[in-house]
Formats: sequence, C-alpha cells, structure tokens
Amino acid sequence: MRRILVITAVASLALAALATATVAAGVYLLRDLGPLPPRYSGPPLPREAVVSEMTSILAAEGITVEREPSGGMRTCHERLSGRHAPETADAAVQAAFARARSDHGWRDGPDLGERTLTLAKGNWTVMSSLMGEQASGQPAPVFMVLTCVDEGDAATAPTAPTAPSAPALTPAPASS
Repeated sequence: MRRILVITAVASLALAALATATVAAGVYLLRDLGPLPPRYSGPPLPREAVVSEMTSILAAEGITVEREPSGGMRTCHERLSGRHAPETADAAVQAAFARARSDHGWRDGPDLGERTLTLAKGNWTVMSSLMGEQASGQPAPVFMVLTCVDEGDAATAPTAPTAPSAPALTPAPASS
C-alpha cells in the first residue's frame, strides 16, 4: 500500500511539473510581439502613376502596349498588352525589366519560375511571362499584369458602404 502511495505521489509531482512547463512554454509562444510589419514600404503608389511608368518603360524598349479595361471591378489590378517582333520580344521584355530596376527603382519581385519575370515597388507587383520562340512573321504577344496590395489612389479606391445610423433610443415615460 505504501508503495502505491509513493508511486502516486511521484506521478502527481511529475504531472504538476509537466503542466507547469506546458503553461510556461505556452505563455512564451503566445507573447505579444507587437504589430505585424507593413506588407510594403513607403507610401502607396497611385494606379495611374504605375501604369504610366510601366507603359513608358516598355515604350523605351520598343514595345507598344495598351491598357486593357479593368471591367469596372475597381480592384487593384491592371493589365497591359501589346505585340512585338517575335525574334526580339523576350529580349525586349527582359530589357524593360532591367530598365525598371536600374532607372526607376523597381526591385526583383517574388520568384514565380524561370519563364516569369516579376518586379515590386511600393504596394505594386508587376509580372510578365516570357513567350519563348514564336512563329516567324506573326507578332508575339506581350502581356504585363500589375497588382497592388493596397489601392493608395483615393480617387479610384472603392469606398465602403455606410450603414444607416440607428435612431436614438429614449426611455418611455413610466406608467403608474
């Protein structure tokens, strides 16, 4: 009987120590580390400025693009498309991305594979895929997709719907 009491006491102490260690580890893991870092640095860039800059960078490399309509969704998404000589389309897109990095302050964006080029600046990311060999004689398509984390352009940013205000409640007169 005494042996069972000793084993029970030791087991209780072990469980208490385990519970204390678990609580201490949980408190450490759940400590407040402060606010999350911003998703981008610097002020948000307006949509029109980014579209204009990327259009001019492509034009400097001989690629003429048009802005495709965004479908009225007012999302933070733009698409530029055009055509270029098939023999030099990929080289021109690569040169445009290099120009954006060196002359306009864009940096490399997330790696999406070897045939996809990405750039990031402020709250915007630009992506274009290299088309590879194209049939000679037919212009090669050139597409550029621009997306942003946060609109930043108050003139085109969607506005949140406002809820109607609730009527003020006044107490009813007491009846006798």
